[in-house]
Amino acid sequence: MNSPTHTDDAHPYLRAATAGIRHHTRSLASRAQHTTSSADRMHLDVLHAHLTALHQLLDQLAEAARPPHPAAGRHLATAHTRLWQATAAVHDAFHLLPVADDTSAETECHPERLPKGPHVLTICQRHLAAGHVVRRKTTPSDLNTPLHGHTAPSSQ
Repeated sequence: MNSPTHTDDAHPYLRAATAGIRHHTRSLASRAQHTTSSADRMHLDVLHAHLTALHQLLDQLAEAARPPHPAAGRHLATAHTRLWQATAAVHDAFHLLPVADDTSAETECHPERLPKGPHVLTICQRHLAAGHVVRRKTTPSDLNTPLHGHTAPSSQ
């Protein structure tokens, strides 16, 4: 019989994910000292997957915080929007990097072909699916607000 997952059970996984990102950041930093290679598409694809999952978690936290703590819910909703902007920027950067094995490969998003598209476009499938959720909950003007434009009231 499966037992329900308790809230406390998720915290070790979040800590492990954070530790993994820190390790990867240190690894990239040390490698950058020895080589002139730039970010690659695989790194951005994996980072996009992480950001998309984090975005979903932040959305759930904002929804849970809103009724009992409206101000905290608004701050989390703002973080949710800003995280989506970062996720979209990573997706855009992915398409600006060259394809390592075939420079003639098509790298633009084509939503009409996503289910049968090339494997390299899994980031686009993920981005498109997450984008549908974002657009249901966020206004276009919120999505286009600059990152530094947030002026939330202080909690004093």
